[in-house]
Amino acid sequence: MAEQNSSRGVLPVDISQELRNSFMDYAMSVIVARAIPDVRDGLKPVHRRILYAMYDAGMTPDKPYKKSSRIVGDVLGKFHPHGDTAVYDALVRLAQDFSTRYPLVDGHGNFGSIDGDSAAAMRYTESRMSAIALELLRDINKETVDFIPNYDEQEQEPVVLPSRFPNLLVNGSSGIAVGMATNIPPHNLREVIDGVIMLIDRPDATVDDLMKVIKGPDFPTGGLILGRDGIRKAYETGRGSITVRAVTHFEEMSAGKTRIVVTEIPYQQNKARIVEKIAELVRDKKVDGITDLRDESDRKGMRVVIELRRDVRPQVVLNNLFKHTSLQASFGVINLALVNGEPKILTLRETLVHYLNHQREVVRRRTQYDLNKAEARAHILEGLRIALDHLDAVIALIRASQTVDEAREGLMTSFGLSEEQAQAILDMRLQRLTGLEREKIEQEYAELMERIRYLRSILADESLLLGVIRDELKEIRDKYGDDRKSKIIAAEGEINEEDLIPVHDVVIAITHRGYIKRIPLSTYHSQKRGGRGMSLMGTRDEDFVEGLHVTSTHDYLLFFTNRGRMYAIKAYDVPEFSRQARGIPIVNLLNVEQDEKINAVIPVKSLDPAEIEGINLVFATRQGIVKKTPLSEYSNIRKNGLIAINLRDDDDVVGVKLTDGTKEIMMVTRQGLAIRFPETDVRPMGRAATGVKGISLGAKDEVIAMDVAEDDHDVLVVTSRGYGKRTPVQEYRAQSRGGKGIKTINCTPKNGQAIEMCMVTADDDLMIISQSGVAIRIHVRDISTQSRNTQGVRLINVDEGQEVASVSRVVADDDADEGDSPSE
Repeated sequence: MAEQNSSRGVLPVDISQELRNSFMDYAMSVIVARAIPDVRDGLKPVHRRILYAMYDAGMTPDKPYKKSSRIVGDVLGKFHPHGDTAVYDALVRLAQDFSTRYPLVDGHGNFGSIDGDSAAAMRYTESRMSAIALELLRDINKETVDFIPNYDEQEQEPVVLPSRFPNLLVNGSSGIAVGMATNIPPHNLREVIDGVIMLIDRPDATVDDLMKVIKGPDFPTGGLILGRDGIRKAYETGRGSITVRAVTHFEEMSAGKTRIVVTEIPYQQNKARIVEKIAELVRDKKVDGITDLRDESDRKGMRVVIELRRDVRPQVVLNNLFKHTSLQASFGVINLALVNGEPKILTLRETLVHYLNHQREVVRRRTQYDLNKAEARAHILEGLRIALDHLDAVIALIRASQTVDEAREGLMTSFGLSEEQAQAILDMRLQRLTGLEREKIEQEYAELMERIRYLRSILADESLLLGVIRDELKEIRDKYGDDRKSKIIAAEGEINEEDLIPVHDVVIAITHRGYIKRIPLSTYHSQKRGGRGMSLMGTRDEDFVEGLHVTSTHDYLLFFTNRGRMYAIKAYDVPEFSRQARGIPIVNLLNVEQDEKINAVIPVKSLDPAEIEGINLVFATRQGIVKKTPLSEYSNIRKNGLIAINLRDDDDVVGVKLTDGTKEIMMVTRQGLAIRFPETDVRPMGRAATGVKGISLGAKDEVIAMDVAEDDHDVLVVTSRGYGKRTPVQEYRAQSRGGKGIKTINCTPKNGQAIEMCMVTADDDLMIISQSGVAIRIHVRDISTQSRNTQGVRLINVDEGQEVASVSRVVADDDADEGDSPSE
């Protein structure tokens, strides 16, 4: 019987096995071709097809809006043979600023609301690509990604988009497949790109390292994210739960009443349903004390007002609303994406690594494409140059030829040209024979050869290729990046160690032998000029204090060594000691090499690239070299430090300052010379650069200090024998970088050589420390203002054989009374 069925083309099949195989095929189709995004571009097929169809039809941000129905028709007809509702719903979501963190479609018309209102029909709305969506498709025409035939093999569609920014994390994704689901929250563009850049600079970066720049999800509707434990678990395992709470505040009303105002709600929650739920709770008497409820939201923003009775506690009512409504909701993170066509749960690091590998491939293929084009054009230009060098012979050969083919063959034979070069000569117009046109050909050829060398270098050097990726990511970050919308706060019961440390001003003291300690600033009291001071630190005979820094407990301390390395810790990480205590060795806090010595320390509020954009570090060395580098280059600090400046063997760092790119720099030498020049004279350089000449030094002279020149400040100079003076900065004319400078103080055996310089105002205080550990704190207003060419007055009595070790400026509080302890 079976043989008869087989002869008629009927095969016996186990129905259970057939169902199993068919269901698996269907399940994989849903997973791969419908519900799960690709880790490389963060898009599902329908979204990818919508964006490519719009790009292919020229619906770019600089073109007029087109009917959404036209876009949906193109997508259905060319790439996506499914229902039009599915395509339009996907397009609408890409245009909603409350659904998509960085909308990829620029919608015109009614695209729905956060109250759950549906978008108008596709025949009414209009759409075009948003500006940031172009970055997903940038360079797609340069063979950066593979194309495959569409469903009827009449068109070609991309397998994946180039995705020049990490869209999977930036905009997130959600979808339900067969037996699995994905739910990836959106993130802040700046933070995610900074995370990719960290991975470029530090391939071994851990999730803890990445979380220093990628703080957590950033929802388009804002809200408060409670705690970091859920974020950390999601980033470390690919799964986690994040609690999001509405942003609320209390407003006082007349007659002693209070109202609760809601201005932001959790992501993916419906505002109208929240209002309905609150009304239902009041009606069912599950929440007591609410007298009125209304939605005052308008085009300026969200505002839901909940008025309360006078006799209720507002916080208790609000807590009940958090408990019973969607004013507080959980977002379950499932970081599931397709990797090489297979669904995988990914950690934060794995997600970024896959994206970075995709960018390597995109930039490599684009570079190869540009190189091929450049080489092809250079090949043609080489033929034209040969023709121009043998112009008479070429013209004679062409005139003697009977046909074009004969002329082409003649050119190839006589001058060793390729067929493409010969054809280009035959196609050349007579105007190219003019002198100016000949120069243009030579210029174009020279530029092409330079570009070819550059493109080949990228393909040959992985670090250069990564540098291109880094630079292009920074451009996108700077162009489209914005501030966080969702704020992360500590959850109830979750204690952040840093939150337990009070914020107050402290003094960080460092000795010559490498001891460090933290002392409350209130320890010191202002004294009159010329006093003996008080003992700052108990030091051994061979040790003395040489560094004093006033900062806040929560600030970063950036340590710069004599060998040009930088380290960073929080000020509260430095142990607190009494005034007389020696402190602890600094090597217990920093991984300093044996031949390194800390000789420059500055505090900064943050190392977050988004908060320090435009801030520079300016370095000055003992041999007169100056260098400027963006502070963001140092944001990814390692425990073993970073190279801050590439020093010569016989040089040391003497000063490091923060600038904003518009300042003037002043450098002072040990023999009392000073130079003032604009910061713009120093071009920005990378971390490992050496720098340029800041001042030309005389014999046996060296730079002792560098500071930023401020017009409303005085230049304070202190000598080794405890003398000093202040001089208006206007007396120092601006010079060009690299000059010899002008006199700033007369150095004599009586007052000694210059040992320190800094910018001060009359409201500042000054802390001066001798090598024996004696410190004095005086008001700057008590120091005489003198011209440049003077010796100064005595500021501190220094014992015979001793010298001043350290000078530090302390900015006084505007509200401080005479004799009060100033704060930084």
